[in-house]
Amino acid sequence: MTSHLVTLSFDANDPTRLAQFWAGVIGRKVADDGITLLANDDSGFAIRFTSTEEKKTEPNQMHFDLTSKSLEDQQQIVARALELGGRHIDIGQLPEEKDVVLADPEGNEFCVVEPGNNFLADTGVIGAFSSDGSQAVGYFWSKALDWPLVWDENEETAIQSAQGGSKISWGGPPVREKTAKNRLAYELAADGDQQAEVDRLVALGATRVDSQGDVVAMLDPDGNEFSVVPA
Repeated sequence: MTSHLVTLSFDANDPTRLAQFWAGVIGRKVADDGITLLANDDSGFAIRFTSTEEKKTEPNQMHFDLTSKSLEDQQQIVARALELGGRHIDIGQLPEEKDVVLADPEGNEFCVVEPGNNFLADTGVIGAFSSDGSQAVGYFWSKALDWPLVWDENEETAIQSAQGGSKISWGGPPVREKTAKNRLAYELAADGDQQAEVDRLVALGATRVDSQGDVVAMLDPDGNEFSVVPA
């Protein structure tokens, strides 16, 4: 038994605005609710912007690495993001680095990666969900989702569905101390009995936190929030 990713939950002070921003940047359709970007072949799961009054106070544990097909394409993606309300940010990148680091209208970091990046070849517009995290958490998510490891060197890990699409990567130590709830979190659907799947995830190293209705809130081995819903 495994789980599959159905949604990336993305906290937002203005969910509608952020949904429109990201729909314009990555070319996804917005659902009728106005806050969900429909799944496509890029990642295979939806992105839902959920309302929160909490302001962003620290770098996100996860950010999007967007791919580009050419230098012109990279420039067009950056220009589109800026036009929609994004901005350039400085996270200590070096002048010779070709990736462009931006933030969305609420300050959520993302990168537009230079063309020709071999690691992100054959992925999609969202080449990777790049995460701060330990080697152990990469191993956990590989087993949790039954996604094979496609990178495992120097305590850095990455996984990708056997069907392709976006990768999920973790940068290895040092892992930033977690001081607030993550703004981005995965929602999993059990492929069979929900309780049996929750028990399996606990055996792999997750922690069960709470239940609200039929949604089970959990933490992965690094303390990152995620949830499990029935199939």
